[in-house]
Amino acid sequence: MRLLTLLTTALLSAATGALAAKKTSEERFQLYHSKALSTSPVKLSEASYRELTATPRDYSVAVLLTAMDARYGCQLCREFQPEWELLARSWTGGDRKGDSRVVFGTLDFGDGRDVFMSLGLQTAPVLFFFPPTTGPHAPASPEPVRYDFTGGAQAAEVVHSWVARYLPDRPHPPIKRPINWMRWISTFVILSGGLTFSYVAWPYVLPVIQSRTVWAAITLISILLFTSGHMFNHIRNVPYVAGDGRGGISYFANGFQNQYGLETQIVAAMYGILALSSISLAIKVPRMTDPRNQGIAFLAWFGILFVVYSLLLSIFRGKNPGYTFSLPPFM
Repeated sequence: MRLLTLLTTALLSAATGALAAKKTSEERFQLYHSKALSTSPVKLSEASYRELTATPRDYSVAVLLTAMDARYGCQLCREFQPEWELLARSWTGGDRKGDSRVVFGTLDFGDGRDVFMSLGLQTAPVLFFFPPTTGPHAPASPEPVRYDFTGGAQAAEVVHSWVARYLPDRPHPPIKRPINWMRWISTFVILSGGLTFSYVAWPYVLPVIQSRTVWAAITLISILLFTSGHMFNHIRNVPYVAGDGRGGISYFANGFQNQYGLETQIVAAMYGILALSSISLAIKVPRMTDPRNQGIAFLAWFGILFVVYSLLLSIFRGKNPGYTFSLPPFM
């Protein structure tokens, strides 16, 4: 059975070679260029691949050997296929007369298994550029050039530059990407909706933007957030809490150069309470007209300020035992 398969392959190759030999290089180019004008890149089989790349040839061939069937799981093949088709369509459409003498083709593994085996390919996709072997543009070496896909799927513009490098003194039609109408429509709808919403909501938003209270609150919150060590946590990537070595949890780290995430939140909350107490004692309490209520409010806010500040000094002294200041009740 294996002998029969090898014999069939050999006969097919011989027949393809004989068929290619009957056609001149110009006839082959015109045949496949005409096909490319209808659909580019040209979908190849084993026979057409051998015919297109047969020597001698006075034209160039760019062939992508791919494996699009889902059984092979070639993600890179599926990612690069749209860019390859865009390149082939743009180039062929911009060179309908064939002045660049290039044919773009695609050979899938399912249609050209023997070609893959003869080339010793075990991966896909593989892009080959076959230079002309005769004529004024024939290089010193007629060997095909292989494109490097180690960087992953490439944009059509990158491969276009690679192909153009081997086609000096010939036209290089540019890439023409189709207009993404859905993107334009979506952008227009979003912008229109945003402008309409801004127009309707502006009378309500403007007083908020101009409010001194809002800006004072934003400023105060930002100050409390950053003075409590929020940026320190992001820069040092500190843990949220840590064990105390006795099976418990330590909420406060020792030393001035260390802190935990929860510690930052606790200190920020204490700073907020102290700020609210100070603002109330400086602004709210003096405006109260009832002397009795004013006295009660003063004692309440002053008591909160005193107790929280005492707790803050206690925490500070716990991080640095050499700190000497303290207030009751947290001595």
